[in-house]
Amino acid sequence: MALQNSGAISLDDIHVEAGGTSGTTASINDSDIRSMIDKSDGATASFQEYYGASSSTYVAGTGGQTTTSGNYKYHYFNSSGQFQITEIGTGGPSNTIDFIVIAGGGGGGGQSGGGGGAGGYRTGTFSASTGNKTVTVGGGGVGVDYQNASPVGEPAQGSSSSITSGHTNTGGGKGSDALAGHDTAGSGGSGGGGGYITPGPGYGAPGISGQGYKGGRGTDDGKSSAGGGGGKGGSGGNAPESNAGNGGSGSSTGNANYNGATRAGGGGGGTHFGFPFAPSSSAGSGGPGGGGSSSKSGPASSGSANTGGGGGGGSASPGQSNPNKEGGAGGSGIVMVRYQYQG
Repeated sequence: MALQNSGAISLDDIHVEAGGTSGTTASINDSDIRSMIDKSDGATASFQEYYGASSSTYVAGTGGQTTTSGNYKYHYFNSSGQFQITEIGTGGPSNTIDFIVIAGGGGGGGQSGGGGGAGGYRTGTFSASTGNKTVTVGGGGVGVDYQNASPVGEPAQGSSSSITSGHTNTGGGKGSDALAGHDTAGSGGSGGGGGYITPGPGYGAPGISGQGYKGGRGTDDGKSSAGGGGGKGGSGGNAPESNAGNGGSGSSTGNANYNGATRAGGGGGGTHFGFPFAPSSSAGSGGPGGGGSSSKSGPASSGSANTGGGGGGGSASPGQSNPNKEGGAGGSGIVMVRYQYQG
């Protein structure tokens, strides 16, 4: 609690604010009293200079991209780095660090492939202590590559993100598809969507409790559509009839989310359209929060960078060129922190 801004201030008032006991001996030249107004030893000081002075300190830190709002400072890490805490809160101010950790999204399957699951999204707090805190920001998993890989590359799970030990989130699960070795969706922070599998259905994979939801299920009735990847805010959509499932919604929760943006949406599922398959089937849309969408006219889109969104599943039609069958990559993750930096 700071000293008053006007009126009479006694040496005892200053002594108590500096942490001393009222009525005990104190000098205006004591180091704890001088430090309140940054006076050197023996320098002249007046009592008026102590108006509004306080012995309290606030958390201070460096690293990442920073912004302030009100009494809080925010740090955003779009890539791995160091969060250095140079001061801790004392004398009343909060010593709490709020954080959001989002892992990389999973890659989408190809040709009626399931959408990738969103990277694990979790909020929390820890008490500030001086020193470097290692921040790891996970990359998104690759989607199925029909164009440049032989044999066709398998989609991959996203990579984990973390800040300090004990605060690690798991990357989003991969979407599945009908190719050999690709027929099982991957679990993760949020689960990957199930592709069109014969015999089916292609089941979506589970998410991790507290980090995200499960992926949706693909069809098994000859309609050849896939489920959406799970998101932080909800499960991936099951493929209804011939249409593909949409990606699960993301989330905007957490005190460290300065701009309230929604992140960690699941990737939309792919479809197989045109005779003899369902001619009017629709491709799945990415979940709100950076999830990639499938497309009937080109490769699926990737999850948005620094959202942890899952990649869209690839769609295809008989005779369609390979690039149009490709699944999208998952979006990279992000780590955000917030603390009180002034009163």
